[in-house]
Amino acid sequence: RDAQPGLSLAENFLYMLKGNGFTELDARTLDLLLILHSEHGGGNNSTFTVRVTSSTGTDTFSSIAAGIGSLKGPKHGGANLKVCEMIDFLKEKISDGKDEKEISLWLRRILRSETFDKSGLIYGIGHAVYTKSDPRTVLLKEMARELAIEKGRLEEYEFMERIERLAIQEVYAAKGQRKTLCANVDFYSGLVYDLIGIPREIYTPLFAMA
Repeated sequence: RDAQPGLSLAENFLYMLKGNGFTELDARTLDLLLILHSEHGGGNNSTFTVRVTSSTGTDTFSSIAAGIGSLKGPKHGGANLKVCEMIDFLKEKISDGKDEKEISLWLRRILRSETFDKSGLIYGIGHAVYTKSDPRTVLLKEMARELAIEKGRLEEYEFMERIERLAIQEVYAAKGQRKTLCANVDFYSGLVYDLIGIPREIYTPLFAMA
């Protein structure tokens, strides 16, 4: 489908991807998400990689390719995919999504590297710069709730919210409260993309595009 005059970038992206099968809230949320992904600071891994590569005097294409290579890693731009995989895993294992003891048990097992990908990481929790809160997550969380209500998937959103709260508690219990932890933008961005109806294969390319 060709881009349509009069539509915003987010609206045209969804139109070319899905035709008219998107809502005003879908477009508004995608627009916000692209802004939040672009507001990523100059010290993150992929931007740093671009700067290091370009400092050698190589061409722009090589520098951007290096940055994208860094961005797609599961601890950077690919983190929301790992969050989605982790949530899928927990949904499969947890019999009652409202049972906080059962959720905490599985989160402890993940932290002890006993299950999921055995990395000992709860993806989407913690940030190298933001501690008390990730301001991007605060905004995105509000939009995620609105979308979940619109799509009839509020229970799924509430499950995510429960995991966010309990994961932080479990990290503190296991490792001590050396610094204040918060959910980062990757924790809810995968859910938001899914609610909008965007395929997982283009989650990371959207981050790179922003």
